[in-house]
Amino acid sequence: MTASREPIADKHGQALSAQRFQMIKDIADELAAGDVVFPTSFDAAFRLRRELQNPDLPITRISSIVSLEPLVATRLLQLANSALYQAHGAPALDLKAAITRVGVDLVRTTALAIAMRQLMRSKDIAIFSDLTVALWNHTLKTAAATRILARTQTRINQDEALLAGLVHDLGAFYMLYRAVQYPELCARPDSMRFLIMQWHEGIGVSLLGALGMPEEIVNATIDHDQPRPALTASTAIQTLADIVYVGNILAGTHFEWLHQDVDPNAGETAAFRERYADLLPAIEADAQEMQTIFA
Repeated sequence: MTASREPIADKHGQALSAQRFQMIKDIADELAAGDVVFPTSFDAAFRLRRELQNPDLPITRISSIVSLEPLVATRLLQLANSALYQAHGAPALDLKAAITRVGVDLVRTTALAIAMRQLMRSKDIAIFSDLTVALWNHTLKTAAATRILARTQTRINQDEALLAGLVHDLGAFYMLYRAVQYPELCARPDSMRFLIMQWHEGIGVSLLGALGMPEEIVNATIDHDQPRPALTASTAIQTLADIVYVGNILAGTHFEWLHQDVDPNAGETAAFRERYADLLPAIEADAQEMQTIFA
């Protein structure tokens, strides 16, 4: 058994580079053809999103559609009655009341969050468990940060910002899911870290476009890890892209989940964290609440 694994573990140099290139090429070809390969749970989530695109759907019809996805329905009730969205007064006791409270946009986002979490728990990518856990934690914290930044610093819809934060690293999720088809990369998680660091933004933008995400969400994720000279800790947040950029920094910045050597107490990172220091406890609390709901 050990002998059968050695050729995979020993692959290096040009052979390993060729495997990396092949994976990126395969993904690029798939996305160019609109042939997105995701597990069934993801397909169900996006089917639900498409069905709920009609703005004229009555609440009774929406609740009927959502009820066909029991996990989504259950989590939606939890969300409506959580500290994140619970209004003063009686709790939401049924799906119709939950949807009325949180709104249809958040129903669609909830379905997506659940699909992403199910993907991270898939046995197929268990070999990357350290990466997937860190990526999921970073994702929820960024989503919490973008929601709070939108609500407190701008007039941008907070649920739209939440969605943008949730999908900003979707390219990394997709790369991890596809990596299981390349044994040499599975045997070398550090190679996957390198590939994700180099390619997840570009792949993520193409992926979101192929999945039919709104253009404003797609555009907000472009270059979200790249420095922006025009946006500093002393300037105001103005756009959804600004929110994603700053939210990503407040959540852990520049691939903290990939264990890069970035000092959170120095430079631009420290400046943003100092400016928005009063928001950090609320971001942490909201991220923990999301962890509970989307577990």
